[in-house]
Amino acid sequence: MNISPIFVVSGGEGVSGQQLVRTVLAQFQDADTPIIIIPHVRQTEQLKDVIAQAQNTNGIIVHTLVDAHLRSAMNDLARENNLVAIDLIGPLMFQLTGLLGQKPLERPGLYRRLREDYFKRIEAIEFAVDHDDGLKPDDLSLADIVLIGVSRVGKTPLSMYLSTRGWKVANVPLIPQFAPPAQLFKIERRRVIGLTIKLGQLTAYRRRRQQRMGVVGSAAYSDVSEIEAELAFAQRIFRQGQFTVIDITDKPIEESADEIVAQVSRRL
Repeated sequence: MNISPIFVVSGGEGVSGQQLVRTVLAQFQDADTPIIIIPHVRQTEQLKDVIAQAQNTNGIIVHTLVDAHLRSAMNDLARENNLVAIDLIGPLMFQLTGLLGQKPLERPGLYRRLREDYFKRIEAIEFAVDHDDGLKPDDLSLADIVLIGVSRVGKTPLSMYLSTRGWKVANVPLIPQFAPPAQLFKIERRRVIGLTIKLGQLTAYRRRRQQRMGVVGSAAYSDVSEIEAELAFAQRIFRQGQFTVIDITDKPIEESADEIVAQVSRRL
């Protein structure tokens, strides 16, 4: 069965309209309604294209156009073509114009530009989550920083902390039984940071994790000789890729993060 889509039309990125539509759709069980974003609408001709798409798919239009001319044209075109067009901006803009006693600027994307740092951090956090523990290796070239190292060396906490500061971070585990992804050696090596740690501290971290999780039967995970071999393997990878190495032993996460940022910024 074909489900009619919702077209979110915006002069900016369409983020606000999309978020509101998804908020409303969440109130309907199993609503699998397609949402199609039509961003950066600045010309009437673009509106006509949206009208044609909505007609062909029996869709509805939701728009957040701050430009009064485009907003009026969108409403008129929808009405002329017997389409539903929900204006999320117009009524509120009209009321605030009277309340505040001033005309709106009508500049698309202004909210995002005013809060660019906030949106950058949100995008970075989402990137770090999506690229944690070796996920999506084909995207490594999109990362600002790539952290590599053995298990429990602190890759994920550092990735998440750096992402709250606006850095897009991916992390890749180094496991002797598996070759690192080939993409790791194709990206700009100055963005790759190898993390290492003293043998005794890593052993203690792993044993505490085993105790906390009640793991039994995996002695190799916390065996000193096995851990030593893993660290040696990681060092070989660091040398192979000529990657910068940072020792995080006894360092708080903030200090390690500062060192990583300093290294990447200096080398780039």
